[in-house]
Order: sequence, then C-alpha cells, then structure tokens
Amino acid sequence: TPQPAPELKEINFLAGTWKTEADVKPSPMGPGGKMTSVDRYEWQKGNFFLIGNVAYKSTMGDGVELFVMGYDTAKKAFTYDAFNSSGERIAGRGVKNGDTIVWTDTGDVPFKWRYIEKIVSPTSMSIKFEASQDGSTWNTIMEGKSTKQ
Repeated sequence: TPQPAPELKEINFLAGTWKTEADVKPSPMGPGGKMTSVDRYEWQKGNFFLIGNVAYKSTMGDGVELFVMGYDTAKKAFTYDAFNSSGERIAGRGVKNGDTIVWTDTGDVPFKWRYIEKIVSPTSMSIKFEASQDGSTWNTIMEGKSTKQ
C-alpha cells in the first residue's frame, strides 16, 4: 500500500485551527487595511493531503477559501491548490528551508506572488505576501502573524 511522503510530517504542525491578523498594504489590488482569518487544517484520511478551510475578513471584503496541500516527490516540493469565493483557482508550490516555507505561484497569473511563512514556534508563524511584475522586484502586499488556537 502507498505511504504518504515523509516530508509531509514537516507540515504536520499546521493541523488544527489558526488565527491570522495582518496588515494589508495599499496596492493596485485594493486600499489596504486590516485582515483577519480563521484557518482550519485537517489531514484527509490516509494523511496524503492536508485540507484547509479559511474564512477571512478585510477592508476589501470578506470571503472563504478551500485548499489542499500535498507533496510532489518528483519536484521535491509541497503542493497547494486552492479555490476561493472570488472564483479564483490558485496553484502553488512550497519549499521548506529550515524554519521557513516559501510558497510561489505555479498557475497562469498576471503577476508573480510568494507567500512566506516563518515558523517562530509550533504555535506561531510570521507571514508575508509579496507580488512582483518581473519576478525580481518584490512588493510587500500583506504582513502579519498566525497563532495556533
């Protein structure tokens, strides 16, 4: 019988409920302001995929997102596929290096993005979302903290 990739144990700490508080910077995407979310992560039976549900509130509107995280052994990277209440499908890849996971886009998007999670402890992460037109000059769109409940 197939076994989950051992690398998935590296994101096991995410299982559970997290609360995120962040500052969104003014940008072409919107006026900026505060953003809060409640993120629930749960292993699918078999432990091959971590399923997440996010409910967020921000000055730019409220919404929800469903996502699935896994691991691609050929690419040696975590996978991220999400679907949100704005009608977007988001595809990403994550690479963990020490206490940091950097998620980048793999889909067909008009700009490059990266989402950086720095693990402060098993119950705390700092987060940063950045965007770039050219893939070399990055602008911070959002910065904040996630705390496990």
